[in-house]
Amino acid sequence: MSEQDEKLIPKIQNPSRKSIILIVDDNEYGRDIIKRLLIVKGYQLAFAGNGVEALTKAAQLTPDLILLDVMMPGMDGFEVCRRLRQDPILAEVPIIMLTALDEPQARMRGIEAGADDFISKPFDRDELRARVQTIIRLNRFRRLMLERTKFEWVVENADDAYLVVDDDDYILYTNSRARLYLGWDIKSGDNQLLAEKFLDIVKRQYTCEPEELWNNWPKLPENNSPRYLLRPESGQAPTFWLQVDILNLTEPQVNPIIRLRDVTDQMNLERDMRGFHEMVRHKLRTPLLGMLNNLELLAKHGSKMPGEEVTRFAQIAFQSASRLKEQINDVLQYLHAPNLVNTEERFPFALFVINIKNMAETLGIKQLEILGQDGLGNVQFLVSPRTLEVIISEILENAKKFHPQKEPTVTVYVARAGVNKLNVQICDDGIYLSPEQLAKAWTPYYQGEKYFTGEVSGMGLGLSLVALLVREAGGMYAIANRQDRVGVIVEFTLPIEERTELERLNRLTG
Repeated sequence: MSEQDEKLIPKIQNPSRKSIILIVDDNEYGRDIIKRLLIVKGYQLAFAGNGVEALTKAAQLTPDLILLDVMMPGMDGFEVCRRLRQDPILAEVPIIMLTALDEPQARMRGIEAGADDFISKPFDRDELRARVQTIIRLNRFRRLMLERTKFEWVVENADDAYLVVDDDDYILYTNSRARLYLGWDIKSGDNQLLAEKFLDIVKRQYTCEPEELWNNWPKLPENNSPRYLLRPESGQAPTFWLQVDILNLTEPQVNPIIRLRDVTDQMNLERDMRGFHEMVRHKLRTPLLGMLNNLELLAKHGSKMPGEEVTRFAQIAFQSASRLKEQINDVLQYLHAPNLVNTEERFPFALFVINIKNMAETLGIKQLEILGQDGLGNVQFLVSPRTLEVIISEILENAKKFHPQKEPTVTVYVARAGVNKLNVQICDDGIYLSPEQLAKAWTPYYQGEKYFTGEVSGMGLGLSLVALLVREAGGMYAIANRQDRVGVIVEFTLPIEERTELERLNRLTG
């Protein structure tokens, strides 16, 4: 590769670059003639002396035009042309074949190989320049139209909405997402309501937030503060947020572009994070204050208090400290939960039943019934014993914690879900959950108190922990209100397998 060729390569990706012409001729004198004819026109020129070099440089440079000599030793111009047309990147590069062959058969071979034009040797200098200029212009126009088509496809199928408005805020263009947000026919490419301004249209459907930033529409707000369109929650739909950005170019005759981006999840996340921080503050602060206040009383006045008073304040402080420890342990257990799941371990169904009974007894749940056990003697879960213990304990603890009298009646239903899954439903007779509570039941740190006090024990991680463990084990989970009576059904499905007879005997015999 010549020094001149190497200088061309870094300029290829520059949109303002001059057109690149690759000149292929085995005759140095022929290359030099074409060079003198074209260099005065400002083209960037690259050269190849044979077919192999031509293919290599074409791949490196992706030229705007190739002037290709037909008669070359080894690989002739017809073969070079055929190979270029087989390359997906170079297939559209225009090729002018330079030939001393004047027979119709030679031109037919060139057409079959994929040539765009022919110039006979010896060529007329003005004709050569004119042909080159015309083809390069057509190629640039073709590329421009191709890029425009690709751009329009991307914009039309974008997740964001794009609109073009004139200087008076009347809409000139909308993509399909913009038509959706404006309540127009999505499939229609015709822009409706063009007699109205963008701001007038959105004000009928949305609330403009913050109001002070919309007073100077469409000027850009100071400090790049974002504008929003808000559609408040209704009985049919939740709250909907759009962030509004405007690209207002200073060049004349360039219309402003508006982008509408759905940021509902982002805004909800920020709201949920604020709620989460408030909840954690209450949850951790309540027992901490209980502990510190009572310890402060003991520290300041304990020497003057009767013994029973000292004992009472010390017990309250101890209970608060224990509660704080439990809540911190809940968080640590949730963070460590993925490490509990080990799908290489096995847990027999019979031990699963024993564990449920033992946990219910430990929690003081007196009414427990397990149905559907028949035919499951050889079944084993594809999870570790600790995983199932945590899942069951969290569900049973919730059943007791949220029962009005703390004395739930629990019924466990087990049934096969296909060949390799077992479904477990744990039903209690405690409370009825609202649609919002059901939707958020699996959300970390969520507890369904109507008025948040921070007094309900735990960190709201019980069902979140269940969901995490079941999901990691390859199962599914769900929650619903009971249809037959007040109470909740917590359901999960886990993978299982049948134990072989040998495995069963080995376990029985130790």
